[in-house]
Amino acid sequence: MYKALDKWFLSYLRRPRTPAPDGITDLILAVCDHFEPLHATDKRGALERLEVWKHAWPKLAGEFRDSNGVGLRHTFFYPIEQYDPDLLSELAVICKASGAEVEIHLHHEGDTADGLREKLLAGKERFRSHGFLGEDDGGAVRYGFIHGDWALDNSHPDGRHCGVRNELAVLRQTGCFADFTLPSMPSPTQTRIINRIYYARGTDRPKSHDNGEPVRVGGAGKSMHRPAPDELLLVQGPLGLNWLWRKWGFLPRFENGDLTAANPPTPERFRVWERLRIHVEGRPEWLFIKLHTHGGIPQNFNMLLGEPYRQFHRFLSGLCRNSGRYRLHYVTAREMVNLIHAAEAGCTGNPGQYRNFRYHPPPLATG
Repeated sequence: MYKALDKWFLSYLRRPRTPAPDGITDLILAVCDHFEPLHATDKRGALERLEVWKHAWPKLAGEFRDSNGVGLRHTFFYPIEQYDPDLLSELAVICKASGAEVEIHLHHEGDTADGLREKLLAGKERFRSHGFLGEDDGGAVRYGFIHGDWALDNSHPDGRHCGVRNELAVLRQTGCFADFTLPSMPSPTQTRIINRIYYARGTDRPKSHDNGEPVRVGGAGKSMHRPAPDELLLVQGPLGLNWLWRKWGFLPRFENGDLTAANPPTPERFRVWERLRIHVEGRPEWLFIKLHTHGGIPQNFNMLLGEPYRQFHRFLSGLCRNSGRYRLHYVTAREMVNLIHAAEAGCTGNPGQYRNFRYHPPPLATG
């Protein structure tokens, strides 16, 4: 089915319309990068790409500040099956200089639960040796996750790119604090649930995250430790139609939060993200905008490190400064989840104060 419309379009038509709240709207923005510097190149080429990032990103991140004085944030979801200590050491330099963080990305095929568990535990240990990954209050190492090829929980109709039906449970058991894979449109792995922050329970069937319970204020507090042992938090990005940028002048384009050279962030796209209003139920004034990109690919990182990205953040800065209706918060994936749990626990006010609400910064950020 074209653009997986059979999976998500009915949900889009039936979505509840949440009106913009009175007063200040807090824009909580995270960019989750499916970062593959080895894509279509060798190690030498990957090191050259990292060198570009190393020189350009810290400077760019320092050019813009949010309402709390925090610079641009970026989360590199690096594939653990492509681990190379030299590449990760270079990535650590970038993070140390800019406040970026690294989380886990994985491509796998025909796997088993035991094989997946082994990969994740080994990946955690390797990443931790570079100063990546934060901890919870009990000192356990925790991580965010993106599934390569979009096939979370064996969700591809042909059974490709995964093989583990109880993947949500394995992720939870190995310390995953949230999944950031979705939306996956145009892939057929796309879920019926869209534009939502929710808990899914793993089952013995594929794509168990096709169902779930929305995160809501009062649903759990910091001391209640939700998600439950058999649940995983899923943080979705925007998915819908963009009537402000039309194909052939009359057909709306699809919006899935992907930042590419051909489709950079723009004020028009921002209006779609705002309209879709992804939030914790009961806290509509905190707007969670989770975007994604593939920043290891030259054409994309030239956009991210260049003028198109600067233009967009100039727009955001001006919007917040001139309208008086918005506060902007640049966050990493980990920080976004902390703000989600803070909202769930009933916290109010400026969300920037809750960046480390439950999951603490990685050693690299505190060393």
